[in-house]
Amino acid sequence: MYLLIGLGNFGKEYAKTRHNFGFLALDQIVANHGFGSLGKKFSSEVFVGEIFNKKVIALKPQTYMNNSGIAALEATKFYKISPQNVIVLHDEIDIPLGKIKTKIGGGSAGHNGLKSIDSVIGKEYWRIRLGVDRPKNKEFEVADYVLSKFASEELSVVAEVIQSACSAVEDLIKLDA
Repeated sequence: MYLLIGLGNFGKEYAKTRHNFGFLALDQIVANHGFGSLGKKFSSEVFVGEIFNKKVIALKPQTYMNNSGIAALEATKFYKISPQNVIVLHDEIDIPLGKIKTKIGGGSAGHNGLKSIDSVIGKEYWRIRLGVDRPKNKEFEVADYVLSKFASEELSVVAEVIQSACSAVEDLIKLDA
């Protein structure tokens, strides 16, 4: 069994922001694989389905980014899922827009959602890091930048990254199939 966690903030004002890249990717995975909704559990919107005949629970925490660990802990305890079977999709300012990186473990690089998850399940889970780049304008605060919406000219690249993220999740699960 796998636990997918897309990181983001709930609410319309955050819907298409850089910080919600994890939510956007998770939504596409849920759609691609026809996951069903379990409603609200584990302080999250919860979906369930299969990828390569492996059961997958997908979460969109509804706790705000800085408290994403609450959802991760509740779901991993309930389903008895080890951190090595947790895959977190999140925005990453240290990677250019259009690129993704997959790794297991490591630091949070200042990402508060990862810090929250690290504090409750440890660091040895998979991360699919979705590049959003740093603000070009050095005067722009990083927090304001990640909470800003993608520019219209970036949307085709965002769609490509989401497809790459879907493939990365499938590849990780396929390794275990």
